[in-house]
Amino acid sequence: MLHINLKSSSKTLKNYLRCLLILCSGLTLACTATAQDPAESNINDIPERPYFNNKKAPNAEDLLAIQKLLQKNVAQARAATVCILLPSGGSGSGVIVSETGLILTAAHVSTGVDKKLTIVMEDGTEYDAISLGLHSDTDAAMMQITKKGKYPFVKLDTAAEASKASTKLGDWVFSLGHSGGYDKARGSGLRLGRLVRIAETTIQSDCTLIGGDSGGPLFDINGYLVGIHSRVGAATEANLHVPIHVFHTHWDAMKKGEFIGSGPFAQKPVKGGGFLGVAVEDIDSGLKVTDIDDTASAAKAKINIGDILTDANDTKLTKRSDLEEFLKEQFIGDDITLTVIKKGADKPIKVTLNLGAR
Repeated sequence: MLHINLKSSSKTLKNYLRCLLILCSGLTLACTATAQDPAESNINDIPERPYFNNKKAPNAEDLLAIQKLLQKNVAQARAATVCILLPSGGSGSGVIVSETGLILTAAHVSTGVDKKLTIVMEDGTEYDAISLGLHSDTDAAMMQITKKGKYPFVKLDTAAEASKASTKLGDWVFSLGHSGGYDKARGSGLRLGRLVRIAETTIQSDCTLIGGDSGGPLFDINGYLVGIHSRVGAATEANLHVPIHVFHTHWDAMKKGEFIGSGPFAQKPVKGGGFLGVAVEDIDSGLKVTDIDDTASAAKAKINIGDILTDANDTKLTKRSDLEEFLKEQFIGDDITLTVIKKGADKPIKVTLNLGAR
């Protein structure tokens, strides 16, 4: 595993960077995507490596050149960067990499395989999406927008090996993400930095990241996707990203919806692990709720003590063992529909099974 550290800073450099970030913060959103499948793009299409990437510290002229490229490329990058709304109430980020709405994100953001999620575009438009496959060892995952259409997207580094990646140690990069959740007035947060460490399955930048940025994109200064945010460090400028060559290695399997690896960023669901959180007793009309865990799935779905459960999906509930056998076949995160008698009237209620307190 290659492990190299880069340390270069000065008071003058910091002042220049501060000015540069202020100039970049006012960039406006634009969309100029062309139809191209990133899986079929060619590494030779990537623009020439900028000269300033080879300099330890830039001068004023170099910073203007960096600013020019950033202004040229950030609008399209922002148009394709999405906020991912999670069932837990939190959020993460992702980025669209195909005109048909394929999204790359982090495995710990995607919540698993075949899960229904909502994504928010830069302009606030919401779309339904479904999680595809993931690689749980490296924190890589895919999602797909379910509505057919043409979406803004970014190009990506197509190198399938770390040694052939277009980015090198010390290269200038910029990150995007919906820090702390979606904010239409602010848009996705833009941070400029450099690559400070490169390893086989991770790259590290000094771009400032916080919660909500996870799963968001890291770009080279030419606007090509080179990484996906994975771990936010104890210091906000020390963050790890999944390099794009990891996605290429597992591209077909993830598109097919496969769960790859054994953790630590995602765990395979265990059948029977879904928790409803009710105690019931048998009565003539079904199962009467006698107690409820107020941190669990049923309480969150507004099921109350005294309600009567008559059906779970297509399963008739006539005795407590019917419910127990049904739940043995369900997974954490599964959506089920319970038919519930409330105040004498039947009512279908959707419940997402969890592990209790969250």
